[in-house]
Amino acid sequence: MARPLLKIQRYFRRKPVRFFSFILLYLTAGSLVFLHSGFVGDNSTGANGGRDPLVASEMGNRVASSDGRRVGMMGRVFKENRRPTPRRYGPPWMKGAAGKDSHDWRARGGDYTSSWNRALKGRNAKDLDDGRANYIGCYIDNTAKRALRGVSFFDYKKMTVFRCQDNCAERGYLYSGLEFGAECYCGHKIQAPNVSESECNMECKGEKGNLCGGANRLSIYRLELSQESARRYGSAIFKGCFHRPDNVTLALPISAVIQNMSVEKCVDFCTEKELSLAVLAGDRCLCGFPTPHFSLHEMEDEEMCLHRCHGEEFESCGNDKYFVVYQTQVQDNRCMDRHFLPTRSKQLMALASFPGAGNTWARHLIELATGFYTGSYYFDGSLYNKGFKGERDHWRSGRNVCIKTHESGKKEIEAFDASIVMIRNPYKALMAEFNRKYGGHIGFASQAHWRGKEWPEFVKNYAPWWASHTLDWLRYGRNVHVVHFEELKRELFSKLKDMVLFLGLEVAEDRLLCVEGQKDGNFKRSGLRKLEYDPYTPEMRASIDELVMTVDAALKKRNMAGVPKEYRPTSR
Repeated sequence: MARPLLKIQRYFRRKPVRFFSFILLYLTAGSLVFLHSGFVGDNSTGANGGRDPLVASEMGNRVASSDGRRVGMMGRVFKENRRPTPRRYGPPWMKGAAGKDSHDWRARGGDYTSSWNRALKGRNAKDLDDGRANYIGCYIDNTAKRALRGVSFFDYKKMTVFRCQDNCAERGYLYSGLEFGAECYCGHKIQAPNVSESECNMECKGEKGNLCGGANRLSIYRLELSQESARRYGSAIFKGCFHRPDNVTLALPISAVIQNMSVEKCVDFCTEKELSLAVLAGDRCLCGFPTPHFSLHEMEDEEMCLHRCHGEEFESCGNDKYFVVYQTQVQDNRCMDRHFLPTRSKQLMALASFPGAGNTWARHLIELATGFYTGSYYFDGSLYNKGFKGERDHWRSGRNVCIKTHESGKKEIEAFDASIVMIRNPYKALMAEFNRKYGGHIGFASQAHWRGKEWPEFVKNYAPWWASHTLDWLRYGRNVHVVHFEELKRELFSKLKDMVLFLGLEVAEDRLLCVEGQKDGNFKRSGLRKLEYDPYTPEMRASIDELVMTVDAALKKRNMAGVPKEYRPTSR
């Protein structure tokens, strides 16, 4: 054996070029084999029942899209913490589906986070004049005296009519205007005369075929906002009219007399002082935080504050007895510190809900109110990136104050020692979950999805689960505390206080007041984009109404309050 090897060695010593050529051919052949096996593996795993790359990618994004976006999804996986394939949640009767049904389930429940961006590209001005925003006309504008005097932003490559409207709507403005094809201005009123439509003749930079004003000319739209969105002044949120506190100095420690008082001047003053409340009392501006001395829980009739500002005739500045209150953009940090439980809890507390019933929002509230992280029965990388650090912990770790779950089976429910069960109006919950599936946590499903076959099929499968989810938790749950989404919104302070006490923690009133000022977090859809028609057919409503009455009866049987009036068929 040694002789042949010796001959080969001598052969390559005489011909070094041949040796290097042989090595090069060997490496090339090996690379080709490796690449070929990789392509074969990609094609075979999905078809032959192997590990689907969609399943692997769920670690970073609950369920991945099945519409050709498999390449690159693994880049979003959290590599530092690989876990077993996470649980999917869905109607129990769909979990074991195979074949076509299983494929459809993944397609419907996939990652549609980019579908909203795709939807924006196809919009035009005609689509926008559908009740969400109405075109007003072409108006004069100049740098010395703007027609719209709110916030503004420019984009000389991608400006569109809808993008401008959406940005102004999210800040609570009543009007949006476009100029020079790339500039967007927002405001509460138009302070300039209109001109001929022919003077607004410049195409939008990001939307050929639509006009975005002209040279010193604004194409202005009136935005049809939800009532809550409209109660703003620019970036400041209108809180209401309130009676003067007993001890003004203690409640609102910073104050100043401002000449030609206006809402904008007071908000700017308090923002500079880094305080979250801007309070107008005639020509005085006061600043502070919500405290037990000035909790903002007892709102007065707005007519009591109808005293016009000296610097702006269309605004109310309150008086010595009744104050107008706005919330600035300054963050109240009294409830922002969060950490894991100091000692591992031996009791598992569930935060259970049907998808779309406000579970993520409730987690946000609980974390701010208690200062402790919440965990999850699943793993959602997008929520982890938004600050839910308990998302990566195993749900049995005992380090989190409660665990999010959408499960509804007997075995899964009995794994928890106690539970807060969130219930939401099924008509709202189904639409919210449909939007999440096709538009992300704060995105929206497209019109094609609403009007296509996806919506009827979704209601058929998910409406029964809305009822069975609550019924299962009432039947198998050991210690159940029911919270209705709508009541939590209306009575946040008291309902959240009850939830904190149920979790076995002390209530800090200052933290709860802080939470009230930051209740929305990053989990609220804007008020501009909404359906302009009822997506529920009479047949759907008849079926859902019957489910509502079933849940109502089950709650009353447990000596609990039934469902709120707005759930019931007689209220519509």
